[in-house]
Amino acid sequence: MTGTLRINKFFTHHGICSRREADRLIESGRVTINQRMACLGDQVGHEDVIARDGHVIPWGTASLYIKYYKPVGVTTTSESHVPRNIIAEIGHPERIFPIGRLDKDSSGLILLTNDGDIVNEILRTEHGHEREYEVSVDHPFDQTFIDCMAQGVVIFERPTNPCRIERLGPARFRIILTEGRNRQIRRMCQVLGYRVLMLHRVRIMHVTLDGLVPGQWKPLTEEERVQLFQAVGRGSSQGDTRIG
Repeated sequence: MTGTLRINKFFTHHGICSRREADRLIESGRVTINQRMACLGDQVGHEDVIARDGHVIPWGTASLYIKYYKPVGVTTTSESHVPRNIIAEIGHPERIFPIGRLDKDSSGLILLTNDGDIVNEILRTEHGHEREYEVSVDHPFDQTFIDCMAQGVVIFERPTNPCRIERLGPARFRIILTEGRNRQIRRMCQVLGYRVLMLHRVRIMHVTLDGLVPGQWKPLTEEERVQLFQAVGRGSSQGDTRIG
């Protein structure tokens, strides 16, 4: 980051909170710039020392949150020796890593970040964050298949959590999971006698593929970041997020 920026944008750029929340912090006297009380509209640069509740927020690499439309054939790994690994495919100048996985044979949405603290907050099953997929299988299914998938299927010696599922065609469905076991949908279908031909993730929590084409990535919008922080319990009262 070069030059100066408004104090509320400093907070959003570093992934701490929204501009509106930053304005509330400033108005309540909780933010200082070089040990003086910050005012709305103040400009700050790298030479300035910004603190919230007396705790200095270091300048440095901002926390990054991006979404990527993974094509089939790209492997979700940070290991540089793996052909077509997701990091090389994206080619981001900062060091980032994927949040969770998406099989090499699957396509669709995946989130990446340099914020290690947020990864477990998104992935922990007990938080119940939704992931939505569109799936095609190798032959038509009946209502029994729908009911079994929705109620849970035993894989790895324990049942999957109940989920929402909707028929899209004779051999195609939409499914919304709140957990993410290894190759979960493929294994669930296999137990019931079906082979997945196409698996495409269209949504993670509130983030969708809107505006992306296969192989393209872009940063989350401010609105998407704000909703992400709210979903994992971050905010002005939750303490600082990690600064890269």
